[in-house]
Amino acid sequence: MNTHDARQAVLDSLLMIAPEADPQRIDPDDPLREAAGLDSLDFLSFVENLSTRTGTRIEESDYDDLATIADATAFVQRAA
Repeated sequence: MNTHDARQAVLDSLLMIAPEADPQRIDPDDPLREAAGLDSLDFLSFVENLSTRTGTRIEESDYDDLATIADATAFVQRAA
């Protein structure tokens, strides 16, 4: 998966969980949970959505790799 597609999958997954979030205003290196206002359940929903959307199995041990939009994009690229 290329960078554009991976980033789009991350942003689409984020918007499914936090439709009020404006990903264009979130710095790719900002902590995702804080920047998008995700609580722990929202974050788990984000992970599930991203997993389904990309066909990537995401383990709990991978959660640190999803801390920012840039991190999540890189993770999806590596895992896909």
